[in-house]
Amino acid sequence: MNLEAVLEGLLFVSGEDGLSKDKMMDILEVSSDEIDSLLKKLTYNYSSDNRGFTIKKFGNEYKLVTKKEHAEYYKKLVDGEISETLSNSALETLAIIAYNEPITRVAIDEIRGVSSAHIVRKLVFKNLVKEVGRSELPGKPILYGVTDQFLDYFGLNSTKDLPKIEFEEKLEETELYDSKYKEVE
Repeated sequence: MNLEAVLEGLLFVSGEDGLSKDKMMDILEVSSDEIDSLLKKLTYNYSSDNRGFTIKKFGNEYKLVTKKEHAEYYKKLVDGEISETLSNSALETLAIIAYNEPITRVAIDEIRGVSSAHIVRKLVFKNLVKEVGRSELPGKPILYGVTDQFLDYFGLNSTKDLPKIEFEEKLEETELYDSKYKEVE
C-alpha cells in the first residue's frame, strides 16, 4: 500500500478542515516520524512547477491548497461564475450565513442537515462570503459572514435590510407510541 498516495487522498477529502498529525497517525496507523516523512515527500513533490497544489500547515491542521502563483487563473474561474444563477443549495447557504452571521460551517451544516463545505468554499471564491474571525469553541472554527459584494449582488445596504422572517413553530403533543399509522390485524 502506498501510504504517500493514501495520505494525499486523505488531505484532499478533508478539504478545508484539514487533518492533524495525530489524526493522520491514527488513520494510517504509523508513527509520528513516518507521518513527518510522508508529509516531507508530498511537500517536495508538490514543490515542482508542474503541480497545482501544495501542503500548508494552519495551526495543527495540514491542508492541501492551491498554489498562490496560480491565483489569477482561479480568479477567472470564479469571477465568470458570479453572474451565473446561484443554485438552490448556494442560496440556502447564503441565507443561513446572512441571517446568522457570524456562523461556523458546522452550524451551517446542522441547519441544512447536509455538509456545506463545498458550497461555502465556492461562495468564498465568489466573494459572497468571507471569513470574519474564529469562534471560541474548541478547535477555534472559522466564522463566516457575508461580504459587501453579497450586499451589492442582492441590492442591500446592510444585512438589516434582509426581509424579516417569522417562524411559527407548531409542536403537536403525541404519545410515544401513538401514530396515525396503525398496524392492521
